[in-house]
Amino acid sequence: MKWLIKSLKLLFWLSLIGGIAEILTVGGLYFYFEPQLPSTENLRNTKFQVPLRVYSKDLKLIAEFGEKRRIPLTYAEIPEPMVRAFLAAEDDRFFVHPGVDYQGLLRAAYLLITTGERRQGGSTITMQVARNFYLSREKTFARKFNEILLSLQIEKDLSKQEILALYLNKIYLGNRAYGVGAAAQVYYGKSVDQLTLEQTAMIAGLPKAPSKYNPLANPMRALLRRDYVLGRMAHLRSISEAERQAAVKEPVTASLHRAQAAVEAPFVAEMVRSEMVSRYGKEAYTSGYKVYTTIDSRLQTAANSAIRQALQAYDKRHGYRGIERHTDITNIGNDNELDELLKDEKVLADLLPAIATEIDEKSATIYIKGGERTTLDWKALSWAQPYVDENHRGHQPESAGAVIKPGDFIRVVKEQSKEGVGSWRLAQIPKAEGALVSLEPDDGAVIALVGGYDFYHSKFNRVLQAKRQPGSGFKAIIYSAALEAGFTPASLINDAPVVFDDPSLESAWRPENYSGKFFGPTRLRYALIKSRNLVSIRLLRSMGINHALQHAKRFGFNPDELPHNLSLALGSGAITPMQMATAYAVLANGGYRIEPYFIERIEGYQKEILFQANPPLVCEKCSETKTKLAPEKNETSFGADNTAEEVKPLIAPRVISPQNHYLMNSMMRDVITRGTARRARSLGRNDLAGKTGTTNDQRDAWFNGFNRSHVAIAWVGFDSSMPLGKGEVGGRAALPAWISYMQEALKGVEEAPLRMPPGMVTVRIDPKTGKRASVNQDDAIFEVFRSENAPTGSTDPQSVNNGTSGSSENSSSTEEEELF
Repeated sequence: MKWLIKSLKLLFWLSLIGGIAEILTVGGLYFYFEPQLPSTENLRNTKFQVPLRVYSKDLKLIAEFGEKRRIPLTYAEIPEPMVRAFLAAEDDRFFVHPGVDYQGLLRAAYLLITTGERRQGGSTITMQVARNFYLSREKTFARKFNEILLSLQIEKDLSKQEILALYLNKIYLGNRAYGVGAAAQVYYGKSVDQLTLEQTAMIAGLPKAPSKYNPLANPMRALLRRDYVLGRMAHLRSISEAERQAAVKEPVTASLHRAQAAVEAPFVAEMVRSEMVSRYGKEAYTSGYKVYTTIDSRLQTAANSAIRQALQAYDKRHGYRGIERHTDITNIGNDNELDELLKDEKVLADLLPAIATEIDEKSATIYIKGGERTTLDWKALSWAQPYVDENHRGHQPESAGAVIKPGDFIRVVKEQSKEGVGSWRLAQIPKAEGALVSLEPDDGAVIALVGGYDFYHSKFNRVLQAKRQPGSGFKAIIYSAALEAGFTPASLINDAPVVFDDPSLESAWRPENYSGKFFGPTRLRYALIKSRNLVSIRLLRSMGINHALQHAKRFGFNPDELPHNLSLALGSGAITPMQMATAYAVLANGGYRIEPYFIERIEGYQKEILFQANPPLVCEKCSETKTKLAPEKNETSFGADNTAEEVKPLIAPRVISPQNHYLMNSMMRDVITRGTARRARSLGRNDLAGKTGTTNDQRDAWFNGFNRSHVAIAWVGFDSSMPLGKGEVGGRAALPAWISYMQEALKGVEEAPLRMPPGMVTVRIDPKTGKRASVNQDDAIFEVFRSENAPTGSTDPQSVNNGTSGSSENSSSTEEEELF
């Protein structure tokens, strides 16, 4: 018995010494590692890396920028089935253990000792949070001990719900998806509360190995992992056996869902991205900023369609340039093989790639990317006369085989008939480009912007970056300057040949009208309506170039960037569509210069407002004691960098008088009712005004138009500045896009009458002389004047009227379009 007692005593002391040694060792390790541990206090205020998101003013997604896709959720926003699925897959004792699951660690150690393999880990969700937020992934004792200590500290500082929310928002789940919110969108295109049980289990199975169990890359392995998670949920009684059996019968339904933009405005998105990077650097992509733009989603869609239709129509007028490529499809037997041939062909704007499969005499069967088979009838093919050059086409095709053959890769577009029925037509990627920008005249908000046919085909933003000659669109500035110089709409200027010797030119300059004809003495109103070039040149010479340049400055142009010679009258400067929109806003809003802007506000991660636009506003009745006058600027800008602090609204400066504004509006309305933009009468409104613009050799085609509520500028041309072709003037190439856009923009908008300001009179004049008409003159017309500029001479009481606006002149002459 003595040996037994001695043995027990020895065992006791050995155990006591071992326990003390263990305590001292653990304590020593704790006191060694504890000072090196990071603080966990900031976990509660964790700022996740969230991509930059851009929205329209009606809160629709335009774009998302950033490598990591994440949709942070609060614990309350995470459905209970999602919580149960992750606990079943990762840590079923999460709500029981103190951050470290000793049972799990012992079980893992036992399996390691008995089998030599690591089959089951001992990491809890809290330990994964510690590792993901603070530690590296190196497998060392020191890192593991730090992980345990951090987990205990996290459990002390945060609630279980807070820890689980951190985990479910942080965890990487493959395909750039971080957190369950992003994973639901990436794999199923849903929010987390819309997922089915089997979809929830599929996502819960991903943390173990996001690549190995990815349902897109390895659907069979993902299916096994999903079913394992469902089995664990049933074992833990998180779901019933019946629910498990029903869920495991479901196939893999995951597919890649990219961030789906609700509004197609990629040029605007790029403008925002560039601005945000300039403000915040690389943090713009990860700090969860939300940018709310001034874009109206409905009008942006209309602008996209308007430009595309105009460019397609131009392309159709000039002939077919041929197929994109050809391949032998003799041995192609099914749609899957056709899909494989088309997989690398991208959809461009409204153009879909297709392959011709069968050709009949007057029709062709095609297979469109995406799985649709259809027939192109003769109407869809017969337009395709071969393109020769910008002014010539080949012979009309006599059969479908003369246009395309089986195996040809082509483009098709769906066109809507007047009855609203869509049908496919042979098309091609336009070589000509276009741009359209629309502003709100009262504050400069950009409500629609299209910088080209397709952003992904060409990222060059022609609204901001293309400096092109505005042609006769600039005459509005010249005529406004002339009114300030004392001219009137009835002033006579001789439309006759003129020759200028310029030492800088190789030969004398002999400008002409588009028609090549000369019309003699012409009143200014009629000259603007018909866009008479020679009248504009003589007018500029009469008032002086410097006067015109200083007047152009009022409209936002930099005089240093404009020609300092008489070609200024014909719009020979280099101007962007945005600059033209800014200038024409003055004519639309009553005579005030605004500053275009496209960012309404910027919100931070916590929805705090970091920037709020404070644009100068048109406000005729505002008191300057309550507001501040906006500073003058020589160049177009996009608004000052205002902070979220409360600021007083700015008043847009008046730059032309109410009388000047009225006369210009009156004349430019006549451009539409009986001038070079008569096609716009199809809109059925009386409050539209504008000016066409065409440059030499038809290299640029413009229409600049407005009413009181909208300014819109449309441009068509080649990036290379090659000619568009004979007859491709502003009224033909660009005006249709403007009409299409304004047709949508003006829905529900009441007509705005043009109200005559004080200090003006309406006088009966002789249309040939611009002077007061005699009492009995049959062809007399009414014209509006400033009181001080009204024609003098014999006054007939019936020839003056203070209540009639505009001119009653009628014209039946043929349409004339500007050359320059």
